[in-house]
Amino acid sequence: MIRRLVYVLARAAFGAKFARDGYENLTDIDDIVEFADGAGVPYASVLVPAASLLLLVGGILLALGIAPILGVIAIATFLLGVTPEMHDFWHETGEERTEEFDSFLRNIAFLGAAVAFWLVSRRRGQTATKELPVE
Repeated sequence: MIRRLVYVLARAAFGAKFARDGYENLTDIDDIVEFADGAGVPYASVLVPAASLLLLVGGILLALGIAPILGVIAIATFLLGVTPEMHDFWHETGEERTEEFDSFLRNIAFLGAAVAFWLVSRRRGQTATKELPVE
């Protein structure tokens, strides 16, 4: 019972963080696209809204437990695509290098947590589209 509660609360908090990030990106999409374009992201006007929507939907699916594995896959896909492109610390120097390295490591940690949620969800008998009741 306690494990279940901890899992549900952690899943909800983790998913909500990414849902909020996706929502914030979409509400400020022009600035985010401009920033990504300036960073050299190809097709930023298409990829940024798509990635932001992926993040929003993935976060909601995970947070609400509607399709936690699918949500984790969406979040991991976002992180795998965005992290090396937007936090390329190896191209920076000085303070910018440190800031980008910190952001890179933060996203890698989030990716690790997403993998952990995926493993726990699979172990609990959940499918990609539905959380099954576990006693």
